[in-house]
Amino acid sequence: ARSEYFRVAFSNKWAEKKDGKFILRKPNISPRLFNIILRFIYCGNIELKNLQGPDVLELLIAVDELNIQQLISHAQEYLIKHQTEFLMQNLTGLLETVYHQHEKFTDLWNFFLENICEEPRILFNSNKFVNLKASLLELLLKRDDLNMDEIEIWESLLKWCFAQNIEYDPTKFGKDDITNIERSLYRFIPLIRFYDIEPTDFFYKVYNYKDILPQDLIHDLLEFHIVPDIKPKTNVATPRKSKLGSTLIQSNHAALFASWIDRKDSSYNKNEIPYGFKLLYHS
Repeated sequence: ARSEYFRVAFSNKWAEKKDGKFILRKPNISPRLFNIILRFIYCGNIELKNLQGPDVLELLIAVDELNIQQLISHAQEYLIKHQTEFLMQNLTGLLETVYHQHEKFTDLWNFFLENICEEPRILFNSNKFVNLKASLLELLLKRDDLNMDEIEIWESLLKWCFAQNIEYDPTKFGKDDITNIERSLYRFIPLIRFYDIEPTDFFYKVYNYKDILPQDLIHDLLEFHIVPDIKPKTNVATPRKSKLGSTLIQSNHAALFASWIDRKDSSYNKNEIPYGFKLLYHS
C-alpha cells in the first residue's frame, strides 16, 4: 500500500517467481538501504539519524524509483534540517541531480534555489561552477531575485563560457574563437541586465568583449552611457531585486547605510555588511 511500484512489480503480469518466492532485482539499491525501505513498508517507521548525508541522498533516489511518496518527503526534510553542511559542500553536483528530478524533489529544489539566490557566490565562485549545465545556468540567470551585482553575473558568465571553449584573452580571439564563444553566449545575452552595469565597469569589463556581443546591443549601451538623458530601450529587462526586496535599494546602498550606522569614514564592502536590512513598506 505504501508503494505503487511494488504493487505493479508483484502483480501477475510482471512478477518473477522461483520456488514459490518473488524475485526482485534492484542492483542499484544497496542491501542496507533496501532493508531500511522494507522496514518502513512493513512497520511504517524509519530512522535516519545513523545515516550520513550521501546515504540519505542515495535513499532518496531509491525511494523515488520505488515511488514511496512518504519517504521522498521525509528524506528531503531530513537532509535540509540535519545535513545542510553536506548539501552546501556538494552544491553543484547535487543541484544537477535535483534539477533533473525537481518536480518530485521540490523541497530540496526550493532549498537550493533560495540559498543560491540569497548568496549566489556559494555557487558562482566555486571551482565547479564552470561544470554547470547550460540549461541550469540559464534558469538561474533568469531569476529576478539573484542577489549579485550584474557585473559579477556577467563576469561569471564569461568564466563559464570560456571554460567551455579555449581562449580566455579577448585580444587574442581568432575568427573561430569568436564564433564558438558567440554560440555559447547566445542564449544568455538577453538574461544579463546590461543597463544596470555601472559605466566604468561597462567600459572595462563589457565593451572589451564587443566582438562577441550583438553590435546593436553595443550601440545601444554606448548611447545609453554617453548621451545625456537617454533611456534604456523599452524591451530591457527590469533590474533584479536585492535582498531588501527593492529594485532601487541595492547591496551597495546597504553597505553605505551600515557604514553610517557605525560612523565609518568609508563604506563597508558589500560582501561584508554586518547588518541585515528588511523592507517594511513601499508604495
